[in-house]
Amino acid sequence: MRSLTIDEQEIAPGENRFLELSVSRLPSGTPIHMPVHVFRSKVDGPTVLLSGGMHGDEVNGIEIIRKFLDSKIGHQLQCGSVIAMPIINVYGFINFSRDVPDGKDVNRSFPGSPEGSLASMVAHTLTHKILPEIDFGLDFHTGGASRTNFPQIRFAPNDQLGAEVAKAFAAPFTLHSPLIAKSFRETAKDLGKSVVVFEGGETLRIDPKTVSEGMDGIRRVLKHFGMINKAPQQMHKQHFFTRSTWLRADVSGLFRHRKASGKEVKLDQTLGYISAPDNQYSVKVKSPENGYIIGHNNFPLNHKGDALFHIGVKEQGEHLNS
Repeated sequence: MRSLTIDEQEIAPGENRFLELSVSRLPSGTPIHMPVHVFRSKVDGPTVLLSGGMHGDEVNGIEIIRKFLDSKIGHQLQCGSVIAMPIINVYGFINFSRDVPDGKDVNRSFPGSPEGSLASMVAHTLTHKILPEIDFGLDFHTGGASRTNFPQIRFAPNDQLGAEVAKAFAAPFTLHSPLIAKSFRETAKDLGKSVVVFEGGETLRIDPKTVSEGMDGIRRVLKHFGMINKAPQQMHKQHFFTRSTWLRADVSGLFRHRKASGKEVKLDQTLGYISAPDNQYSVKVKSPENGYIIGHNNFPLNHKGDALFHIGVKEQGEHLNS
């Protein structure tokens, strides 16, 4: 069985270990550590990364991995290994922030540098101490500020392992998501690894439905690869989208949505309204295509051009395993 070494510490087959990866210090001198839980079976199998908190205010992912740790699933592995990291961006987490204190996004700072910004140091730690040890990863996120995402799994086009993992996860929505420059997923691909992203809920809110979908998906993936014996059955249809489009505000004003994430929509269907505060005008927000709402904006005050709805579109003849 292959070895597994993190931060120069070897974790033997059948061993469970808690590690703290040193990243840097706060201005006060307080050290910042990235918590890592490692679970290993005595039987060879895949090494799976479960990561949350890449953006410190996206607490649903943190809660999903906390629940995974609480469930003791890692102690019951039939084969393979799991590396569970509930909080990657500890700086953002303690400041209720997406980014690190210098304003940089960790997920746009890969592969990172040990001499770079805080975000770059966090990225470098993941790139050099975690990614080389895994076969694939599940990275948990939420929608951005004031935007709710319906539970969804995303993988890169032409990533066959990513497609397999996404299909096994069986989120309500599954979509192609091209790799972004300097992102965690792009760096993983450069190292020959596959990372898929689960999105659900919004920042600074724990959504029980999202957390439940995330936990069920983890179980289904681990069962698919023979790592555990039981997993919840998929109880919903799995919709697959090859592309998505953002519907943006034509005018500024007060936004009220009539349709929310998860709903099917038709071309030219009214999804909401934008009105002037003094009621001088009211404009309908209409769907530009047939599809499903995979994310929507909850913030009532919007400027022209702001994103209101994210709509997933199915292409004729496209399937998840294509």
